[in-house]
Amino acid sequence: MTNDWRNAALGDVCQLRAGSVFPPALQGKSVGSYPFVKVSDMNLASNVVRIQDANNWVDDEDLRQLKAKPFPPGTTVFAKIGEALKANRLRYIIRPTIIDNNMMGAIPAPDIVDSCFFHYALSKFDFGEVAGGSALPYLTVGALSKLEIAIPPLHEQRAIANILGTLDNKIELNRKQSETLEAMSRTLFNAWFVNFDPVRAKIEGRWQRGQSLPGLPAHLYDIFPERFVESDLGEIPEGWVLRSLDSIANYLNGLALQKFPAESETEFLPVIKIAQLRSGNTNGADKASTQIKPEYVVVDGDVLFSWSGSLEVEVWNGGRGALNQHLFKVTSNEVPKWFYFFATRHHLSDFRTIAAGKATTMGHIQRKHLTDARIAVAPMESMKKFDAVIAPQFDQLVSNVQQSRSLAQLRDTLLPKLISGELRVSDAERILGA
Repeated sequence: MTNDWRNAALGDVCQLRAGSVFPPALQGKSVGSYPFVKVSDMNLASNVVRIQDANNWVDDEDLRQLKAKPFPPGTTVFAKIGEALKANRLRYIIRPTIIDNNMMGAIPAPDIVDSCFFHYALSKFDFGEVAGGSALPYLTVGALSKLEIAIPPLHEQRAIANILGTLDNKIELNRKQSETLEAMSRTLFNAWFVNFDPVRAKIEGRWQRGQSLPGLPAHLYDIFPERFVESDLGEIPEGWVLRSLDSIANYLNGLALQKFPAESETEFLPVIKIAQLRSGNTNGADKASTQIKPEYVVVDGDVLFSWSGSLEVEVWNGGRGALNQHLFKVTSNEVPKWFYFFATRHHLSDFRTIAAGKATTMGHIQRKHLTDARIAVAPMESMKKFDAVIAPQFDQLVSNVQQSRSLAQLRDTLLPKLISGELRVSDAERILGA
């Protein structure tokens, strides 16, 4: 630590305050003046760094009933009781916010610490080690207040916060852009392959050669048929065919990877289970052998489908790993990746209904359900032209996620060095420039 830095007790540079009890009668509002944040809200995609959304909102009248005081922007919040506190999840508040009594907020003193720097500096603590209790760990204001934090001059705090915040801003920008790109791709898929909107527009005279309509580029006019034909599932465009999911793509079930132990603590593949699919990373994953067959190795960009438990279809971007049982890796040599991704997702609600009806502790689907699930497929020449429109959007959203993972790794490397003074701002700026 450099000479112009000093150590201070956490209690001397911030106010620590627990949240409020949230009666069920006041829960469930989707709009209001203040987000009422629970521990689970920290898992929302939009809340990875900053609290931007919540499942519950309250207004001023609710606050009077709750006798709750909003936490101001710049507060860092975290879980204060139970296993959730061990995850060390810190979230930064950007608007007046209420938190529930399972959480705590740290309100920095603005004349001593920059709120953004303070947010990053708190990441040095392992709340699991600070917590009291055994069966039910908990954090107290007293224990937290005694923790020491390194404080540089305010101008350096702001410079450090700017470096780390720039990385988080780019990650957030990528997330929003990817959401938009996925929504655009999904909208086109549903319009073209589920609702057949272009065919209907041609039949009804709403779309003429050389014209563009929303989501319908003019050069695609001739690709769509001008009439429907009957099929087992109702009308589909003339010349298109109904295909089962398992006929357009290969659904490879994973291995019972406990039978394939890792070679050593340093030579292994992280095991990708349903939990890893949901979190999008392999943090804390089991370890498996690197010698499994190549087809069971998962890499960034692979489409994974959990066919039991919580049925989900995602593009994996959490790094190289091993495919565990209860997960399908979906591939195809016949149709583009975006097509079998959205086609599988299109049937998710039906699959979940089937799984929910299973008389087992963990609902699931069977391969016959992939055969029963069908989708209309255009001729291959048409599919190539559709691919030229949708693939760039889909590929960009995948690229954004992969870039964000790299940025997060860089942030996590720089953060402890910057907040300890081991790495100076000028050196970090050179790293970022490179």
